Amino acid sequence: SRAIKTNQDLLPETPWTHIFYNDFWGTLLTHSGSHKSYRPLCTLSFRINHAVGGMDPWGYHLVNVLLHAAVTGLFTNFSRILFGDRYWTLIAGLLFASHPIHTEAVAGIVGRADIGACLFFLLSLMCYVKHCSTRGSSPSTWGWILGAGLCAGCSMLWKEQGVTVLAIAAVYDIFVFHRLKMHQIIPALYKRKNLTLFFSIGLLTFWGTALLGVRLYWMGNKPPSFSNSDNPAADSDSFLTRTLTFFYLPTKNLWLLLCPDTLSFDWSMDAVPLLKAVSDWRNLHTVAFYAGLLLLAYFSLKGSSNERECNGKTVMNGKQNANGHSCHSEMECKTLEVKSSFASKEENGVKKHEMQKLQLPSTENIVILSLSLLIVPFVPATNLFFYVGFVIAERVLYVPSMGFCLLVTVGVRALYVKAQKRFLKNLVFCSTAALIVFYGLKTVVRNGDWQNEEMLYRSGIKVNPAKAWGNLGNVLKSQSKISEAESAYRNALYYRSNMADMLYNL
Repeated sequence: SRAIKTNQDLLPETPWTHIFYNDFWGTLLTHSGSHKSYRPLCTLSFRINHAVGGMDPWGYHLVNVLLHAAVTGLFTNFSRILFGDRYWTLIAGLLFASHPIHTEAVAGIVGRADIGACLFFLLSLMCYVKHCSTRGSSPSTWGWILGAGLCAGCSMLWKEQGVTVLAIAAVYDIFVFHRLKMHQIIPALYKRKNLTLFFSIGLLTFWGTALLGVRLYWMGNKPPSFSNSDNPAADSDSFLTRTLTFFYLPTKNLWLLLCPDTLSFDWSMDAVPLLKAVSDWRNLHTVAFYAGLLLLAYFSLKGSSNERECNGKTVMNGKQNANGHSCHSEMECKTLEVKSSFASKEENGVKKHEMQKLQLPSTENIVILSLSLLIVPFVPATNLFFYVGFVIAERVLYVPSMGFCLLVTVGVRALYVKAQKRFLKNLVFCSTAALIVFYGLKTVVRNGDWQNEEMLYRSGIKVNPAKAWGNLGNVLKSQSKISEAESAYRNALYYRSNMADMLYNL
């Protein structure tokens, strides 16, 4: 309602330049009541929708679906750089296209901010990839890095987290394009041939700092304020409660990516109970999550001095690569990329020019990039650096889900390659196909929840009963179902007795 129905910035009589001075909801950015969500390009897209089709929701939904299709295509194209032209790229694309966590961003119109930000996020990343491949050989290379910066700015003007693409570009340059390990970064500073690398990283740093500085200045150098119900942990007086809860929330978000069985339109209030003591059993999830994350990052970043690259796969002492392949001869090294995909008898007769493709990144390098893509865009939503107006928001996971899909794909590929028996290889393949099918079915079911307000609020009762029953009561009241509305309001107050608006409505 606030972003579209009552937003004056969408009306033709309102000067279109106002969108650059107001927040996402049409409130002046410097106003004390502003939400500080500065997304003018998303608001501009709503204004175009309004000019073409008025308040007919069909056009708004069409644009969201088309944007999601474009993002899926770009993500699949980016996956080709990591996995080549074989089946693994298709698996990564299908995982992203079908993941249920995207339903809120695509089916909910205001979720367009996340889709648009992701679109320019990928465009920026692809521009930087082009810059890396042409650096030192073409004068247009600096045009590509300029394009990367401009697309990063556009991504940020769709949604704030879009600026994090500059950090992802730096990770790609260091760990994927240059294939450096952690212990090689410092020595690389002393090699003159790497000056262009650090000049590029310096430009990314400058561009990111400038964008954040302008963003902070434009919003009046003041953070937004949120109500207690939006983010209860941020309002807690206990430092221990805030710390334990904020460290636990990323664990909950990862579980939603891994197993999106229970989804909700709203995770505020008591949807995620606060962790108030060290003895809370959910702290075990937190410990396991961060331990696994650190171990994965450590083994990917560590590397060793006696390893070499074999067509994009790490080979240690000429015996075995990271995916479990034996590599005893140069011919095996040349054909390793082909064998690492779905192997078949025909692959032994691959033509010579097909063996001379550019090296693909090693498994470790893809893991580093995947973890960065999963973590860095999510950092602004962690509450660790500044408070946000939500506990969990499924739409916020739209961009980080790309890292998750890449991580699952590279894990499945490693399992497939390590499997010695054909039965085990088929089992890995069938399990992956089943995962994609189940994700797709869950997305179809979840889309049904977003058909109308009543179905959406009913679907959220088991996660956030107070908010869901209260909103459902408003819908039932508007339908003149007075007795049902009264029952809904009483149910809402049963779960949260201090809601003034529910008491007033009742």
